[in-house]
Amino acid sequence: MEDTRSRLSLALPLQMFAGLVIGLALGLLWPSLAAKLQPVGTAFIEAIKMIVIPLIVASVTLGTYKMGADLRQLGRVAVIAFGWFYVATLCAIVIALVLDGLVHPGLGVGLVPTGKIPPNLAVSVDWVKFFLDLIPSNIIAVMAAQKILPTLVFSVLFGAALAGIGPLAAPVVGVLEGIMAAMFRLTRWIIALSPLAILAIMAFLFATQGLGAVLALGKLIGLMYVGLAIEIVIFCVILRAIGERPVAVFRRILEPLLLAFTTRSSEVTLPVHMKILQEMGIPNKIVAVVLPLGYTFNQDGSILYQTLAVTFMAEAYNVALGWPETLTILITILIAGKGSANIPSGSLVVLAAVLTAIGLPVEAIALVAGIDAFMDMGRTAVNVLGNTVATKLVTRLGGPAAREADEIPAVAAGHAA
Repeated sequence: MEDTRSRLSLALPLQMFAGLVIGLALGLLWPSLAAKLQPVGTAFIEAIKMIVIPLIVASVTLGTYKMGADLRQLGRVAVIAFGWFYVATLCAIVIALVLDGLVHPGLGVGLVPTGKIPPNLAVSVDWVKFFLDLIPSNIIAVMAAQKILPTLVFSVLFGAALAGIGPLAAPVVGVLEGIMAAMFRLTRWIIALSPLAILAIMAFLFATQGLGAVLALGKLIGLMYVGLAIEIVIFCVILRAIGERPVAVFRRILEPLLLAFTTRSSEVTLPVHMKILQEMGIPNKIVAVVLPLGYTFNQDGSILYQTLAVTFMAEAYNVALGWPETLTILITILIAGKGSANIPSGSLVVLAAVLTAIGLPVEAIALVAGIDAFMDMGRTAVNVLGNTVATKLVTRLGGPAAREADEIPAVAAGHAA
């Protein structure tokens, strides 16, 4: 029975990988046909987004409720999570700066824009607006607008309030458990169609993006993937240090990794990622709090890309990066990277903020805009892996109470099966 279950668990990732390869071939060999497949991929992504907000509300509220009786535990989990988020961010920045210092991919590059940047792109983070936006004046409107960060804030507060009203919370908790179980079942239905969606997404990407910009900026793309590989090695070391087997962890999260790589959207992977982590035995109260926070604040692959992109553009403009400029890049990304979580085109806002800080024109973003999709695939997948490590780490370091299983994973898994 275990062997059969193991084979079935690998069947879908293999189908997804096959869809990726076939889609790539279609995009390169029959671009006119491949370009027409976009609606298939778009429908899949929209279907996943349909369940993200209900799942976040149910799971985060329940997770906070489970820890609400012990506020010290909730605080410990939050401190460990955010501590790791900043350590991981710092590591990603340092890796990118070291690689740029060794290879200098931007030297000698002709200043030819490869794409366009959004009009009226902000060049800094408005911190007052950022914090005010965390307080949703109309939670229904916020959810309808798919704003994850204020939804997280509401869900945490709602869960803490439920924990404080005792037996009166029981009916609400029962409803939330039912919603979460139903969302996991919907996730399974939608993910079953993922191989076809991945085929369509990859076919459309390679049919419409072209390879000219990729070949022209291949040095930067290659260097970024080397940096991502270094991050993966670090994650494997950390997993071993906390008693996990990296290969086993990779096998279990193949589905969200492949989804992240092909759709280039962390949001799309969230439902299936949460479901898998709970099936791996991580308590719902940890997954529900740490994973949504991680998807918002812990984007290790994206941070590495942003740092490399800035140093690449600086060198392309023949701007020498001394210690003052390097420290400016490090500090700006370390701070602005966390403040971009609730901002449209947040990654580009971070790039614009750093470029402005070191005296470069925002228009420099156009140099790398054309290859962003190809770089986005790898960095989004590493974001998923980084948040898996974060969840495992918090479970390990959060104390015995954090490792205690609760009944929610069993209920959710039972309904989803």
